[in-house]
Amino acid sequence: MKDYSFLKNMYADSYFPKFLVDKVKTVLIDLCFDIEKTSPKNIEEFYALTHSATKKINELQDDFFENDSEIETNARESIGQDFNIIAKSYGFNADTEEIIAPREW
Repeated sequence: MKDYSFLKNMYADSYFPKFLVDKVKTVLIDLCFDIEKTSPKNIEEFYALTHSATKKINELQDDFFENDSEIETNARESIGQDFNIIAKSYGFNADTEEIIAPREW
């Protein structure tokens, strides 16, 4: 994942403030570090990590609103795709909707 370009579609769209996309990217990168550090033994442990990351992204919604943006359809697809790629990269055949189950976006 070290060389992966996270959130390409969000960075390419001026609707999303880059500094906020950077914050979402940091959450995703931190998720990768957490996976590597804890080595989840099963899908439930993996989901616990992704749910924590999803909740951190939830906390950024107000920041997006305050900057005339929101985590909407295109953002959801981009973020969900990256969560899915993370899952596959670490060997988890996970359900995308379950990966981000606590999302509020």
